[in-house]
Amino acid sequence: MPLFANMIDQGMKARGHTVDVWSPSPFFYHLPAPKSMKKWLGYIDQYVIFPLQIRMRLRQLPDDTLFVFADQALGPWVPLLKDRPHVIHCHDFMALRSALGLYSQNPISFTGRLYQSFIRRGFSQGKNFISVSDKTREDLNGFLPKIPKLSLRVYNGLNYPFEPLQDQEARAVLQHQGWNVPETGFLLHVGGNQWYKNRIGVLHIYRAYCKTTDQPLPLCLMGAEPTASLQSLANQLPSGGQVIFLTGLPTQAIQAAYSLATAFIFPSIAEGFGWPIAEAMACGCPVITTGEAPMTEVGGDAAIYLPVMPSTGSTDAWAQQCANLVTQTVNYPEDKKASMRNLGQQQAKLFDTDAVLDAYEAIYSQILYEKV
Repeated sequence: MPLFANMIDQGMKARGHTVDVWSPSPFFYHLPAPKSMKKWLGYIDQYVIFPLQIRMRLRQLPDDTLFVFADQALGPWVPLLKDRPHVIHCHDFMALRSALGLYSQNPISFTGRLYQSFIRRGFSQGKNFISVSDKTREDLNGFLPKIPKLSLRVYNGLNYPFEPLQDQEARAVLQHQGWNVPETGFLLHVGGNQWYKNRIGVLHIYRAYCKTTDQPLPLCLMGAEPTASLQSLANQLPSGGQVIFLTGLPTQAIQAAYSLATAFIFPSIAEGFGWPIAEAMACGCPVITTGEAPMTEVGGDAAIYLPVMPSTGSTDAWAQQCANLVTQTVNYPEDKKASMRNLGQQQAKLFDTDAVLDAYEAIYSQILYEKV
């Protein structure tokens, strides 16, 4: 969210607007206290001190001030500004859906459910919303107690100039990170260890893929440090399989990997948008992802779609079905691969950052000056 807020901040300043970013300051949090107390001191900063600061600042601001909430998780502060011109950006509702028991893969504690209810009560008092996908907008409208004045969808814009790098340059970038990319190619996944990113599913697919070919391509997982279960699964591959974990990389290294990868595997269980799909396509990498919204929104006709991993029971049949699609993609003739790359790059143009910021500016102006 800080990156998203910074994009809006810089984008609106570049368009001639005055922008001020508000966020809670860690005052009580920095007081000497046992580690077990830190969380509660942080809550005082957020839910006691920050609201007082907001009320004081409001007295000094003109009526033609628009308040932009960078995420619906900031819902607890919406009631303070519900009678002023405002808009709430919505990214995903996975935490709230989990709290309602809609994702068995992610059980939520009692206090977690209370917190999500607290957030929902807050953003439900909002009047104007911008969602990053039709899926997120659909979820939002289902959670609101009444139809909002404004509920629009604007796809995210890429927050880095992703485009294909020349092979030699891309290899040099990754070699600098300590990896000599094989000439034969590799499979790629980019993401963290969050349950919905389904890195376990990636490894199940890869294990099944290794069983279907005598010379499997290596798999590179970029992102967070692997968990113990991920590392254990990666160590139990059929002969010839190889998993490389790369962590703490600069964005250029991720761009280089997208540019060189034979295929990008992204079997997410859920997303709010699905940044890596757009990033991979922009770099000319064939994308294999889950055939459900919003992944289908981002991938369009340019991606190959997998069934979602079952939440219960064995994953073997699912992994084999997915592995067959991976093998098929890897073995496409060069003209088919070139066609997929071109389709992906055309699809990625939908996620132009300047166009997104222009859309935000137009909506902000509509809310502010038409009193939506």
